[in-house]
Amino acid sequence: MSQQDDKAVDSGPDGIEQGKRLVRSGGDRGLSLAERLSQTFDRLTWRTPIHSFRLKGRYPLKLIAVPDDPVFGDVARGQALLAGHFLWRGEQLAIAGLDFRTLDVAPGYADYLHSFAWLRDLSSVATRVQGAPIAEGLMSRWLLAHAEKVAGAAWRPDLWGRRILFWTAHAPLILSSTDLVYRSKVLNTLARGARHLDRGADKTPPGPKRVAAWSGLLAARLLIPGGDAGLAFAEAGLTRALGTALFEDGGAVSRAPDALLDIAALLATLRECYEARRLALPEVAESALARLVPALLGVCHADRGLASWQGSGPVPAERVAQVIEATGVRARPLKQAREWGYQRLTGGKAVLIVDAAPPPVARAVDGGCASTLAFEFSDGATRLIVNCGGARDASPRLPRTLAEGLRTTAAHSTLTLDDSNSTAILSDGSLGKGVTAVELSRQESDGASRIEANHDGYVRRFGFIHRRQLVLAGDGRELRGEDALLPKGRRRRPGTTPFAIRFHLGRGVEASPTADGLAAVLRVPGGALWQFRARGDSLAIEDSLWIDPEGRPIATQQLVITGAADAGGASISWALKRAR
Repeated sequence: MSQQDDKAVDSGPDGIEQGKRLVRSGGDRGLSLAERLSQTFDRLTWRTPIHSFRLKGRYPLKLIAVPDDPVFGDVARGQALLAGHFLWRGEQLAIAGLDFRTLDVAPGYADYLHSFAWLRDLSSVATRVQGAPIAEGLMSRWLLAHAEKVAGAAWRPDLWGRRILFWTAHAPLILSSTDLVYRSKVLNTLARGARHLDRGADKTPPGPKRVAAWSGLLAARLLIPGGDAGLAFAEAGLTRALGTALFEDGGAVSRAPDALLDIAALLATLRECYEARRLALPEVAESALARLVPALLGVCHADRGLASWQGSGPVPAERVAQVIEATGVRARPLKQAREWGYQRLTGGKAVLIVDAAPPPVARAVDGGCASTLAFEFSDGATRLIVNCGGARDASPRLPRTLAEGLRTTAAHSTLTLDDSNSTAILSDGSLGKGVTAVELSRQESDGASRIEANHDGYVRRFGFIHRRQLVLAGDGRELRGEDALLPKGRRRRPGTTPFAIRFHLGRGVEASPTADGLAAVLRVPGGALWQFRARGDSLAIEDSLWIDPEGRPIATQQLVITGAADAGGASISWALKRAR
């Protein structure tokens, strides 16, 4: 991030710098060849005699302490476990006959099973007497399948990190048995997993996965007898992991809100491990929590749930509140994030969240999206304008082509030029060329909040800058916008270039056209009415979809302004105003 001052001004409330021109440049686009080869080689070594030797050591007889789990589990998933099956993204899997060696489920579902995250869900609805037989039965099956075979997804360092956190926090569910052979097997496997992390935690992809690996290793060091000697090593590893996962302003390098939520839950759980030993969480972790909570709140709507950005779906307010409460951090939402890249404007009961940055670099993201200058807008509990969202969290039953389509610029509430993405999405799933820089200016006053930003994603292919201006009234009852295509560089195509500006409507919002075809009336749940009007060009109401918190596609509508830009560019003004 570089900063350039148009003029020297004092910072306003909430850190907002009026009149500041911010320039955010994109970084590299992926792992180096050496890094990819290193990760591949590391996995190949897992089944070698040398690695097997590294996993040997003293057998722990018990845990030093049992920490609390500060995050409440999912009640529906917990009740499903009591009923005899797993539940994930609407997909059921019977416990009876489950074989961990032959799992045939989506990758995210497999991670949920292998990480033992379901222990948190089970403990949220079951007593020890109810839950222990289920947990120990599943534990026995997992040990049979994977305790000795160091290979595959089950031994990924990030899953081992989460597994250790869940095993230790929910030890009463998995270590209630009087079978000493079984108990010894669990504890020995836990210790072997920790030794596996000694060598593999830093080779985990950066972001939540690497934070999970080092957090699990720290939990093992704290709770397995004899682990104190390696505590400093693991704390240094966590410091490095947080440095590559978070920006200085607290945002996730992946720019995905659910990544921040994940890291917050990991660190809150890790803190309980320290407190179980009457020790303080390292300052670097406390500092990370203090920075990331405001950033996380900054991408929450007026309903306090997470907005949909960079492949993450909408997370309900209750889940967000539980995790933030677990962190112990009390803070206001971050309104102007210079590195995190999201701008938050508020007025009355309205919240506007704008993506004012290039997409994340390839090394930091899974399912990154071409969403630069898109926005989401809510009025109280109603999400009026949204992104389709959920590219990473969509149900496994959603066709792959449709799931990949959720990553496109057209799946976001912004402008597309010639039906193309502002940043290329390559065939291997990675992000290619496109937006490299975003320029932004912002002004705040009692009467309105104004933001103006532009990106260069269409310059190389079409010779246009996309500039977007958004003005939110102080009472939150009107949002005015202008989208402009400004000539820059060498024009590569003769004639005019078609464009479309999409406004994906939230769940339950019904649009009806006006007689002149230039406006639409939006009826929202609860009875409020909004009017959308565009100046010039064509306005249509089309079908769309929105991925809900369970990953299910929900049929919705979208407003689409279409037109064509000639060599001199184009400018389209529009307004969204509450009628009642």
